[in-house]
Amino acid sequence: MPSTREPRDFIGIGLGPFNLGLACLTAPIGELDGLFIESKPHFEWHAGMFLDGAHLQTPFMSDLVTLADPTSPFSFLNYLKDKDRLYSFYIRENFYPLRAEYDDYCRWAADRLDNVLYSTSVTEVTYDERAGLYEVHTDRGETHLARRLVLGTGTPPFVPPACEGLGGDFTHNSAYMDRKAQLQQKKSITLVGSGQSAAEIYYDLLSEIDVHGYRLNWVTRSPRFFPLEYTKLTLEMTSPEYVDYFHALPEETRYRLESQQKNLFKGIDGELINAIFDLLYQKRISSPGPVPTTLLTNTSLNSAAYDTTTGTYTLGLRQEEQERDFSLATEGLVLATGYRYTLPEFLAPVRDRLRFDGHGRPDAARNYSIDVTGRGVFLQNGTVHNHSVTSPDLGMAAYRNAYIIGELLGREHYKVEKSIAFQQFAAPEGTLV
Repeated sequence: MPSTREPRDFIGIGLGPFNLGLACLTAPIGELDGLFIESKPHFEWHAGMFLDGAHLQTPFMSDLVTLADPTSPFSFLNYLKDKDRLYSFYIRENFYPLRAEYDDYCRWAADRLDNVLYSTSVTEVTYDERAGLYEVHTDRGETHLARRLVLGTGTPPFVPPACEGLGGDFTHNSAYMDRKAQLQQKKSITLVGSGQSAAEIYYDLLSEIDVHGYRLNWVTRSPRFFPLEYTKLTLEMTSPEYVDYFHALPEETRYRLESQQKNLFKGIDGELINAIFDLLYQKRISSPGPVPTTLLTNTSLNSAAYDTTTGTYTLGLRQEEQERDFSLATEGLVLATGYRYTLPEFLAPVRDRLRFDGHGRPDAARNYSIDVTGRGVFLQNGTVHNHSVTSPDLGMAAYRNAYIIGELLGREHYKVEKSIAFQQFAAPEGTLV
């Protein structure tokens, strides 16, 4: 690595799929000198959810680079060719890569980069006003200088307030595979959550319920098990035009839409919902009695307590439509409660250089910048309240990175589509004829 005192054009902090895509797309651009810093010893993406058969909810073209540069050597198809699996993937006739396969693809791409510092944590970011440079301090005692930053630290697991400080061995779904064997030794397991991860875990545990003999509960606040909306006109909401439209809306309107649009990116794959029903039906036929499982919708988790003597959790639940409170006792507890973006603490020294909205969240401009200059600090993901459902969508990552690269260079390098949708989201000006 070059001297830590040599200023970089940009530093990417964190190496999830979004910043990894940025690294791959900037690799062939000689006039951009970037460095990426990652706390883990290697690339890792949701390793705790590599269930057998689990796949992405977006097609293989939503890889790290293709939708910005179809000719890139970092494409998923090039990965398959390198791994001697291209024809097998072709014969498989399934556009959706397995989740473990996508992780392996990302590792393959990361191994081809020479500007990533692994096992390195950023401890503090400061700003040198005179030099106009960000100073990125690490736990290695190094300081790296950069003109701009791209934040890709991801969204950490969210634990509901009712479970904060709760004892015992409950787990978030992000660590499910590591804890699965321990969970299955318990007499009862309760799963809390409503999205794809919750459904995958429920199906996995239900598949082996008669082998281990536990009771299985699934609790969700949602009024039903929502399928992911995946019709083609709905998918046009992951488009440049919709980002333009959504970003221009008043802040309160955007926040209202954020809460209403969760099933556009947090719903369950329809085939999985049907597979769960079919498995329940199958278990009912083969079981001498009722299948020991309970599915509770419209039910919120309001409190939780752990008894160290019995190793049992008592969950305080509420059926929202009936406004009726009740409790549930369980030995095992899995929280499939998603992820929420929080601004990293290492940015505290430069907080006065960042923009925040009326709700205290990063105020990302249309070009994904969150700093007062509008061109110094860019944010990957964490902007659903600014950029709608496109923020966490893998299919829009290459578009966002092409946009950010244009901002870093001051000109367009990869073509950035501006109009792809058949529908018009905003009201037209004047009279339609």
